Amino acid sequence: MKNYTVKEVAETIDHAVLKPVQTEQDVIKNAAMCIKRGVKSMCVRPCDVALAAKQLKGSSVDVSVVVGFPHGSNCAEAKAFESRLAIQDGAKEIDMVMNIGQFLAGNYATVQKDIEAVVAEAKKAKVLVKVIMETCYLSKEQIAKACTIAEAAGADFVKTSTGFGDGPATPEAIEIMVKTVGKTMGVKASGGIRNWETAVGYLNQGCTRLGVASTEAVLDGAQADGKY
Repeated sequence: MKNYTVKEVAETIDHAVLKPVQTEQDVIKNAAMCIKRGVKSMCVRPCDVALAAKQLKGSSVDVSVVVGFPHGSNCAEAKAFESRLAIQDGAKEIDMVMNIGQFLAGNYATVQKDIEAVVAEAKKAKVLVKVIMETCYLSKEQIAKACTIAEAAGADFVKTSTGFGDGPATPEAIEIMVKTVGKTMGVKASGGIRNWETAVGYLNQGCTRLGVASTEAVLDGAQADGKY
């Protein structure tokens, strides 16, 4: 088990600013914190990408954006267009939600094409794509299957959760994801990471990214409140 420094953990964090009640001032305030703490990216809603890019310009912090959020039920064409607009506004990474209903129905080809539509837009601009699987709704076998679909579609990462579903990331889900695609893709734990021990635990399991809303509390060793 590796003993991580605060800097090392910060460099794996995609700081989430995704709550529906968060305002432009929240984006500005969080951008300043992200720069100060040296996180990897700030993950924002599509409407906030341009503002986030402006606030983070000249820093080492990238802008990441959610697409098809939080349910994944947008049609593939809409997700692709949403991705294109976000990239134009300055997004460097896309966290897209898999079409969960189509996956649970067994329509795997539809799910893969949905991911491929976003990947096609992203690759034009050398933008990373992370696929959110919402693992709380999936069995162990389904988690593994979703990982292989994301891999086949050309995505760069698989990600556990939106933070707005019925459950957070779990060590059990991460174990399956790392075992299935950890050698070829990045694995991101997201949802429920509210303290240092949880964050480091996922990194030691093989995650290379963490989705965190309570970034300062995690980095400072405190216990954060809230769901995300």
